[in-house]
Amino acid sequence: MEARVQQRIQRYGWDLAAGDYEPTWEAQLAAPRDALLELAALAPGERVLDVACGTGLVSFAAARAVGGSGRVVGVDLSGRMVEAAMRRARQREVWTASFARMDAQSLALPSASFDVVLCALGLMYLPDPEAALREMRRVLRPGGRLVAAVWGERARCGFAPVFEIVDAEVASEVCPLFFRLGRGDALAVACASAGLAPRAQRRIASTLDYADGDAACRAAFVGGPVALAWSRFAPAVRERACRHYLEALAPWRSGAGFRVPAEFVVVQAEAA
Repeated sequence: MEARVQQRIQRYGWDLAAGDYEPTWEAQLAAPRDALLELAALAPGERVLDVACGTGLVSFAAARAVGGSGRVVGVDLSGRMVEAAMRRARQREVWTASFARMDAQSLALPSASFDVVLCALGLMYLPDPEAALREMRRVLRPGGRLVAAVWGERARCGFAPVFEIVDAEVASEVCPLFFRLGRGDALAVACASAGLAPRAQRRIASTLDYADGDAACRAAFVGGPVALAWSRFAPAVRERACRHYLEALAPWRSGAGFRVPAEFVVVQAEAA
């Protein structure tokens, strides 16, 4: 897929998903967020950049960790995600966190200006994640820390069929390289190629728990990366896509709901 088209799909898709992201994914993605923050070991007074910040879930946790003497900047390609994060910051009176719409592959930020860069489940959506990692390295001070999380092996992520189901209904793939960095040591290797020395890696097994089929479909189609395609589906196409998706989840049915396996990879690396 042409990079410009992929960027547009992700930007406007996440704009549409902004209102549903936290209700459908906040609890489901607690395990990789917690591991990312643990490996980051944030200290009071540190300057933190949260790339692909979404509605600010990681940003606000980082702000608590660095305290009043620290600073957190959250950036995201989706303008509506950034607006939601800014609104939440005002509501929570978190004045040490600021947010801006920005492309992770070309950060409009000074070099060597952050102690820590965080990226929780954002690299999978980029046309060139290696370029984004080079940018993250550029804005880190020497000895600064990067902690990034991605989804793991495709075979260990039960929700993976959602991409094939959507791709069958549209002209181009929605997330053509979604699981690439989750294979083996791919994320650590990409970090090393960007000038970031890997120091730790964790592979985390988790589950995505849904009370019923409606909740599972809403998370997959409305609150995530295929939201733009979903918004353009006719009712009959939506019904067909949901039916196929629930058929794919059938092995993980638990009573009226589902317990879907998921895997994540989290890498901590240091700027050389």
